[in-house]
Amino acid sequence: MRCDIQSMEPNIKIPLSRVGITNLKKLVRIKRKKKRPIILMANFSVFVNLPSNQKGIHMSRHPEVIEEIITEALEEESYSIENLCVEIVKKLLHKHEYSTEAYVEMEADYMVEELSPVSKKRSQEVHKIIGGAKGVRENNKIKIRKIIGAEVTGLTVCPCAQNLVKEECLNKLREKFSEEELKIIENSVIFASHNQRGVGKVILEVDEDVDVEVTKIIDIIKKSMSSEIFGLLKREDEKFVVISSHKNPKFVEDCVREMAKRILELNLPNNTLVQITQINEESIHRHNAFAQKISTIEELRKELNDESVSSGS
Repeated sequence: MRCDIQSMEPNIKIPLSRVGITNLKKLVRIKRKKKRPIILMANFSVFVNLPSNQKGIHMSRHPEVIEEIITEALEEESYSIENLCVEIVKKLLHKHEYSTEAYVEMEADYMVEELSPVSKKRSQEVHKIIGGAKGVRENNKIKIRKIIGAEVTGLTVCPCAQNLVKEECLNKLREKFSEEELKIIENSVIFASHNQRGVGKVILEVDEDVDVEVTKIIDIIKKSMSSEIFGLLKREDEKFVVISSHKNPKFVEDCVREMAKRILELNLPNNTLVQITQINEESIHRHNAFAQKISTIEELRKELNDESVSSGS
């Protein structure tokens, strides 16, 4: 009879929070109603917890479960990446009877066709989408929370540097122009600043019965920076992006706050957990700028409501 080493007691008897596999790549086909399917090269991370009296998990069950769920999903009319992860979590807890928690996260590049802002040239743009689920078993019942998110690269323009350049330019122009003329100049020209690529990321954790379209999350992130960026730009497009972004300068903090405000427009349940992150890859510094907000929708609503009341709006 073969010995089950994993089921033996370990030498050091402490429980482990997560044990599993990372960087498991699988081809996933997302079926959609009345639309062509989306093909993704997905990267899975899969974990369960381990009690103190068990030496190890049965590791092969992780990729086995993913293969089974992906195959079964192909029979469905349509499904999302987060619902795919929900089924993986359920089956993980069924196969790992010694575990009370399971967690799955999936990341993939998501290719969409977009138009340049002026010339309307088509190009393929790549965003990162994130799906996942976590399950907890209590009294033979499993409670599931879904994870839905996206990561998008855009353009940000520094407000501080722009204001410094503006003040310097206006001070020099005061020697030749009146204050009234300076106002006309100020409202007519675009003042220089340093800019950088910004990477915005939003992750939502919701109850199993809540659905959120990942395309809406992508749109929120894109609109929360100084400008979108594009794979293909003609001259008129470049001019548009440069001018519009410099008319809309944003700190890394501004991007996070803008995303937070726009997320409330999705009308998600109060217990939705929100994680918003912005990283700006600085062009005149060797470091990056970082800002993050983590809260529930209920907390976010209260904070934004308090802010609007205090500002008198």
